Amino acid sequence: MTASTQHELVLVREFDAPREKIYKAWTDPALLKQWFVPRPWGVTEATLDVRPGGSNVVVMHDPEGNQYPNRRGVYLEIVENEKIVFTDAYTSAWVPSEKPFFTGVILLEDLGNGRTKYTAKALHWRAEDKEAHEKMGFHQGWGKAADQLAELLAKM
Repeated sequence: MTASTQHELVLVREFDAPREKIYKAWTDPALLKQWFVPRPWGVTEATLDVRPGGSNVVVMHDPEGNQYPNRRGVYLEIVENEKIVFTDAYTSAWVPSEKPFFTGVILLEDLGNGRTKYTAKALHWRAEDKEAHEKMGFHQGWGKAADQLAELLAKM
């Protein structure tokens, strides 16, 4: 295990959808609300300023209606229809957060025939953070969200 992968969690899927649709589902707040958290949870608010240095805020809710704001973050790199990199290391522009947890990397690879290889990575600063993210249900939660994304893509 290399230093770069020992703090990394990865989810890989293949979708029957072109990269453009997946990118739009990640960058359009109305679409993101439909798939981003495992049901029966939902997204109350999604504010996405999709550009390097732009901020993002997602507020989730449980079935009882209790609100859970995700950590504020910023986008580090945007390559339309190919790559989205975001982090909670900053809260807005380049203002450091109190305690960064991870950087997310979404890669969209064209497989031809309208299919896309989807790779979602969570890169952590510390092994303890990676372990905590695994225990929080990274694979189950991000996997269920990917299933819901596939359902949305089929309707788009």
